[in-house]
Amino acid sequence: MDFTNKKILITGAGRGLGKVIAFEFAKAGAHVAVHFNTSKQEAELAVLELEGENHFSIQADLKDPDAVKALLDIVVERFGKIDILVNNAAVILYHPIAEVSYEEWQKAWDETITVNLKAAANLSFCAAQEMKNTGGGRIVNVSSRGAFRGEPDMPAYGASKAGMNAMSQSLAMALAKWNIFVGTVAPGFIETDRVAPILNGERGEDIKKQSPLGRVARPEEVARGVLFLASEGTEFMTGAILDINGASYLRS
Repeated sequence: MDFTNKKILITGAGRGLGKVIAFEFAKAGAHVAVHFNTSKQEAELAVLELEGENHFSIQADLKDPDAVKALLDIVVERFGKIDILVNNAAVILYHPIAEVSYEEWQKAWDETITVNLKAAANLSFCAAQEMKNTGGGRIVNVSSRGAFRGEPDMPAYGASKAGMNAMSQSLAMALAKWNIFVGTVAPGFIETDRVAPILNGERGEDIKKQSPLGRVARPEEVARGVLFLASEGTEFMTGAILDINGASYLRS
């Protein structure tokens, strides 16, 4: 896949899956804006490690709609345009309904929906306004198998990702006439630093056995799915949700 000189914004790209997505796009010739909120040092190091040139890191608190708009405006100012938006940033908050207080429950829902869904919606809106004026573009959203199978200990997370799926399909229908194509990847567990304590803990082997492959996804495998949906020639897949979970959850 060739992304030579494509201008790309990836949220939550200072570490984990987002960082690997940034690496893969850079290797394919893209210019990448690496968004972060609190991981400043990691994001700056990630930029230094990217192949090619014209990459930069940029901070924004996605809970703030004004910061979201400013983020997109700065990226367009720096790059001159935006070709691809990857909504990767997410929070995962533990809040089982039988164990948390009402206040904790509300806080978990507010923060999760705001970051995982509303921020992605706001960024998609801002990016679409630019893409409409430059001949089109791609939006790829990182969802989760939890949108389909449920997340009993993190119900807001599952709901946010189900909302992201519905939003992606709605935007695919609304934006196609401007050559703006929207795709979604829905991974299961991914071998990143954030989930390493879980995979190395007492639940680790059971989680790996959920897949007939006996392991969880490598970040590169999910990143390739993102690049595929963002690539030329996949226009008729707009609205598609690509499962990348090693057959750990199969939906009809």
